[in-house]
Amino acid sequence: MKLAVAALLAGSAAAFAPAQVGKASTALNAFESELGAQPPLGFFDPLGMLTDADQERFDRLRYVEVKHGRICQLAFLGQITTRNGVHLSGDIDMSGHSFDSYPNGIAAVFGDSAIPQAGVLQIFAFVGFLELFVMKDSANGAEPGEFPGDFRNGALDFGWDTFDEETKLSKRAIELNNGRAAMMGILGLMVHEKLGEIDMVADLPIIGALQ
Repeated sequence: MKLAVAALLAGSAAAFAPAQVGKASTALNAFESELGAQPPLGFFDPLGMLTDADQERFDRLRYVEVKHGRICQLAFLGQITTRNGVHLSGDIDMSGHSFDSYPNGIAAVFGDSAIPQAGVLQIFAFVGFLELFVMKDSANGAEPGEFPGDFRNGALDFGWDTFDEETKLSKRAIELNNGRAAMMGILGLMVHEKLGEIDMVADLPIIGALQ
């Protein structure tokens, strides 16, 4: 759990990349107009991860930011959905255990009532498959995407090519902001969930108390 929180913190700090001033003025000038450098923070790099960075380094950090943002959006949505009592119907295994018989949040993976280890391994194997063969800019032999995080892979489009450049930039900026908010949101939920273990239960809007 501590490792997950630390990883999210590091990812969140990197996420807002697009910067130090002074020595890093060259990098500042190079990236201050990049997508994502917007009010109220502007060009924000508190850890100096873009100091003396080139475009390849920036694109790599942007790729990681987009992917972390998408994962956290799914995680936050999963949290508020299951904590509102919405679960998949049917059984999660051949033994007859239902999806709603397991706890919500991190307790579903770690704890006395967690999903069996075989189930957790299947989840990690599936995520690994997506990471290695699907969720890549150039997966399945496709040409690299138009921008970091473009996972269309020559197949999915959903009308993207029909948008003008201004609309494309707007939609990408919206995704960045939603991903950044989701990273903060899921981190907050994880912290509050752990606070419940030391009798500091918080009654949160929408999802109530995290038990």
